[in-house]
Amino acid sequence: MIRGSLSELEAVVAVAARGGFRAAARDLGMSSSALSQQIMTLEARIGVRLFNRSTRSVVLSAAGERFVAEITPALAAIRNAIDQVDEHRLEPAGTLRINSSIGAIRMILAPLLVEYMRRFPTVGVEIVTDAALIDINAQGFDAGIRVREAVPPDMVLVSISDSIHPAIVGSPEYFDKHGLPMAPADLQSHQCIRARMANGGLYSWEFERRGQQFSVAVPGMLTLDDSDLMLRAAREGAGLAYLNDWQVADDLASGRLKRVLKDWTVPYPGLCLYYPGRRHVPAKLRTFVELIRAVRRENA
Repeated sequence: MIRGSLSELEAVVAVAARGGFRAAARDLGMSSSALSQQIMTLEARIGVRLFNRSTRSVVLSAAGERFVAEITPALAAIRNAIDQVDEHRLEPAGTLRINSSIGAIRMILAPLLVEYMRRFPTVGVEIVTDAALIDINAQGFDAGIRVREAVPPDMVLVSISDSIHPAIVGSPEYFDKHGLPMAPADLQSHQCIRARMANGGLYSWEFERRGQQFSVAVPGMLTLDDSDLMLRAAREGAGLAYLNDWQVADDLASGRLKRVLKDWTVPYPGLCLYYPGRRHVPAKLRTFVELIRAVRRENA
């Protein structure tokens, strides 16, 4: 007799990966209380506590660590078997699950995801955003989206965008008060909106001149971890922001923002969809890849 349903096992892996019930519940599309009860039911049935819970944290017990290590490959194998069967479908079905950075999804939502849903209205689309990279295969995602240089090795890559160009911007009011920086060294006398990365570090602004690349740890009184907030702060005159040109195109065209140090910034590789190369490609993912390539050809 199987002592844990598939949904219960998926729940354990999700909580272990997310480090808590709230985030895992969002991923699984259920309430935190229902998820907690599901895991408690499993623990009671097998007679082992899988998680040590406190008011501040949820961490795997020693038994839980071994349990997750044992079931994760099995769950991946089950998903792969389902995907192989799905390959024989003439039309895509199910839910396409994608893990991505929030910035990448903002960039491709309209041109790709909305169009995909229009073409295949019976296929669900679930997007989970993470600042840090995760193991998309172990956590049940069909694919991930990141900048090319961040994609893990041994993945199939499908290019989504051309190179992305950084843009250093500020409001006209800010420049009227503080002047224009003419070189990266001038940033030391400016207010810069600093970016906190997923690993906790501060992002150093990257530049290139005459083939030499370098980075600058910029000063600033405001530190944010979301590019939309950085954009809003720059519009309000809080300082200079280091963003991507696609994010600020409308603001530059309208004059709400001005761009500086353009000749010093260097583009970086664009966005890619990626998925494990050793797995079968289900119809829902295959049709999304075909859409990406079609849109790329149309815009070439």
